[in-house]
Amino acid sequence: MDQPDSTAEETETFSRDAKPWNDLITHAEKSFRTYQDKADSIDKLYADLERLANGAAEREFQIFWANLEVLKPTIYSRPPVPVVVPAFKDRRPLPRRSSEVLERSLVSSFRVEDVHETMKLVRDDLATNARGVAWVRYEAHPSDDGQTLNERVCYEHVDRKDFLHTIARNWKEVDWVARRVWLTRKEGLNRFEEASGKLWLSAEFKAREQDGQECDEGEKKAPVWELWHKGKNCVVWVSPGLDEVLDISEPFLTLEGFFPCPRPAYSTVQRGTLKPVPDMLYYKDQIEEVNELTARISALSESLRLRGFYPGGLGEAADAIEQAIRSTDNNAILIPISSFAAFGNSSPKDSIVWLPVREVAEVITGLITLRKQVIEDIYQITGLSDIMRGSTEASETATAQQLKSQYGSVRIREKQEELVRIARDLAQIAGEIMAENFSPETLLAMSQVDDLPSEETIQQQLGAIQAQVRQIAANPVAREQAQQNPEQAQQIKKQVEAKVQELESTVTVEKVMGLLREQRLRPFILDIETDSTIQPDEDAEKKARTEFVTALAGLLGQIAPFVDQHPDAAPFAGEVIKFATAPYRAGRELESTIDAFIEKMTERASQPKPPSPEEIKAQADAKKSEAEAQAKQVETQARVAEIKLKAQAAAAQHEIDQQKGVLEIQRLQAEIAKIHATPVEGQKPPSESIAFKDLPPEGQVQMAAQAGIAISPDQVVEHEEAMKPEPPQGSSNA
Repeated sequence: MDQPDSTAEETETFSRDAKPWNDLITHAEKSFRTYQDKADSIDKLYADLERLANGAAEREFQIFWANLEVLKPTIYSRPPVPVVVPAFKDRRPLPRRSSEVLERSLVSSFRVEDVHETMKLVRDDLATNARGVAWVRYEAHPSDDGQTLNERVCYEHVDRKDFLHTIARNWKEVDWVARRVWLTRKEGLNRFEEASGKLWLSAEFKAREQDGQECDEGEKKAPVWELWHKGKNCVVWVSPGLDEVLDISEPFLTLEGFFPCPRPAYSTVQRGTLKPVPDMLYYKDQIEEVNELTARISALSESLRLRGFYPGGLGEAADAIEQAIRSTDNNAILIPISSFAAFGNSSPKDSIVWLPVREVAEVITGLITLRKQVIEDIYQITGLSDIMRGSTEASETATAQQLKSQYGSVRIREKQEELVRIARDLAQIAGEIMAENFSPETLLAMSQVDDLPSEETIQQQLGAIQAQVRQIAANPVAREQAQQNPEQAQQIKKQVEAKVQELESTVTVEKVMGLLREQRLRPFILDIETDSTIQPDEDAEKKARTEFVTALAGLLGQIAPFVDQHPDAAPFAGEVIKFATAPYRAGRELESTIDAFIEKMTERASQPKPPSPEEIKAQADAKKSEAEAQAKQVETQARVAEIKLKAQAAAAQHEIDQQKGVLEIQRLQAEIAKIHATPVEGQKPPSESIAFKDLPPEGQVQMAAQAGIAISPDQVVEHEEAMKPEPPQGSSNA
């Protein structure tokens, strides 16, 4: 459909005139009016308290409500968990730490802001009316101390009547989106007084109504449309009935997709447009037919009671039959009639005539069979298999049940993927808002990351190292020691350079914030996703986990020995493990853990290998043999020392004895000399006697004995040998 003339808008991009913007909104509301009317009737069919509480209404088979209650938890059942990982798996520290900070912040935001409730409302709109819309909002308020900001990202569900956009063929062609909110006089003044003064007080305030009932306890509010226009790069706030805009400015959020909302979750849309077509319209006729058959079955069931007639007094047969049919008593009823002969039989045994019910029962049976077939047609249209509804037959094989379940899963897979995309887009938009607007203090508080140093801390450490280096360079003693031991000085220099390089490459808070703030590079470095939002089948989950553990255990058993032998292959082994675990949901969660495991494996492989059991035994045996040899050596040395001590003692004793012998000989010589000096009676004079020394040893012994001295011939010989003069040096007889 053609858009309203927007020439005036293009000439005055930031004009205060509200008419062009109101025309856009009015045209969009008119284009979606048919959809809104159909959605209203569907909402009433799904849950209308007054109609359901009305006991006088016809009986209905609530097949539509039952189908939705089966469908909704099938397409979404558990809250999404944001996952932020580096786009490239090169394990660089800065992208890894940045993704960790952003992921933790998103997880905290999703939990605190209860994104699960927003997702359920989007799911309900998608399942019921074929479109669900969510909106992301950034809030920042000064804290109580006025020093910091209380920042948050809000995830809000938008009612189908409060959301409009360009009438386009696909979402890429959408040029603007608008969201309606309802504000009180005070809320509007707080928001728009600075931009438009008291203009807000002229808005149309009224009690908001929903299905004919007043909302907000009757408090009067005025509607405000917040319109984001991509083509004009502006955000406008307008209220119907006001001639001027409440506020207009450039976008206060810089987002990749411009709009602060994900593309709505669609089920079926009219071809060439983005007008949703609720699924219920495709089987509306079958629902009406089921309800009609249910009403007929209920009416016939009321008449399916045992009633009979017997002869009575006055009265007519027709009145009696009418009375029997209208009776609602569940017990058997007998009605007397006076003209009993009118029934054509007055025999005593046939005195009671029963109203026929077999034909009615057969009709009810046929209606139930027909209704069952119509319900089966509805299941065929909607794609709800028997397994999803918890119904099966004992005769069906496990393969047949699995095929039926897979068939139903295929039919609803697009709805599941739409809600997964909504969760992912919410995470991406929130991630952009946090990365570009949140303060470092807020991000660190939300992520609970406390091991990131600041740039100031790193510079202080670098300054301390540089000051120490200058101090050493200025010390003459240190220079002299360096000249005397250049190898040690070179080693110290390398250690200092390695420490400086390590500090310079340390990931700091400023580096993380710099990467997150870089809008041009961030999408290419960080990948924001969410895990599955579908409740897994318990048996399938157990089977998948068992397969995962089995695959990982077998892979580690083969890779670990290979990495031990080839430490350089550790990065390759890590990529192989990631590739093998990628199909499993746990593989993505364990990715950072796998990186850490590979790094530790590399470090361990580069270190000296521990000895094998055989080597340990051989070393123990060698140590034992060495100990025994040392013990024997000690024992031998002790024995040698003992022998040496004994030999030394014997030599010392021999020397002592020899000295004693010399002394004794000297004493003997003195005695002999004394004997020679004293003449003996009857002895020849000295001139006639033989000298003592000229006597043979036996003679000397006898002569000594005569003098009263006891010596042996050996002692005489030893004395003579000792008294011989040493030969002169150089003598040939030496």
